[in-house]
Amino acid sequence: MAKVICVTNQKGGVGKTTTAVNLAYYLAKDKFKTLLIDFDPQGNATSGLGIDKNHKETLGLTMTEVILGKAELKDAIRPTKYKNFDIAPTTPELANAEVEITSMQQKFVRLRNSVRNIEANYEYIIIDSPPSLSLLTVNGMIASNYLLLPVQTEFYALEGVAQLLESMKLVMKQANPNLKLLGVLATMYDKRTSLSAQVYAEIKKYFKQLAFKTTIPRNVRVAEAPSHGVPVGAYDRFSKGAKAYKEFAKEVIERTKS
Repeated sequence: MAKVICVTNQKGGVGKTTTAVNLAYYLAKDKFKTLLIDFDPQGNATSGLGIDKNHKETLGLTMTEVILGKAELKDAIRPTKYKNFDIAPTTPELANAEVEITSMQQKFVRLRNSVRNIEANYEYIIIDSPPSLSLLTVNGMIASNYLLLPVQTEFYALEGVAQLLESMKLVMKQANPNLKLLGVLATMYDKRTSLSAQVYAEIKKYFKQLAFKTTIPRNVRVAEAPSHGVPVGAYDRFSKGAKAYKEFAKEVIERTKS
């Protein structure tokens, strides 16, 4: 069965989608059959892999149809140009679908039910959820085994994290008792500033062993890669950002060993 990881943070701009894309890429590079589910209406994971999210007629089925029950997840999945790496893309229409499902039955478990039908085909499933505590995010948590929390090493970085963890506890209590916090990843780390070091120290102090040893540096190659529609490892595998995500993926593999 696949290990399902929901990448989330209610604060935007923390490297959530970048982390989801590059984690999936390096898991696939390590020969794990991997699926990335773009469950954020912004569709940045989709466009970050070179797929035009604005041309629905060429895109075909997406997570919008899946969450509305109009299509099976297996029919929305498409291969990427990388071996062992598939994606279930999305478009901005997913935001409208979120409104529609509020009045539907089983609105909190629609993603879980879809994932269950295909999880035997993968070793890892990465869910890129929206930067908010929305119905889509709750669906992502309920569908997952693990929660991965990227946190930017800047002022106010830990704001909102406590609320997110409370939401996780509620999900565990009411719908998914097996959900675990996989860990907290420090992103946009700048070793030249004392602020980054202080924030990372706070993360380690608060989360202890759940803080990943690897930090993701503030790196121009990481920032440039999405505009070229590729993960940073395919854009410049020798960059500091690519090396960091490769090491981070190794930590994830180690933490999810059953």
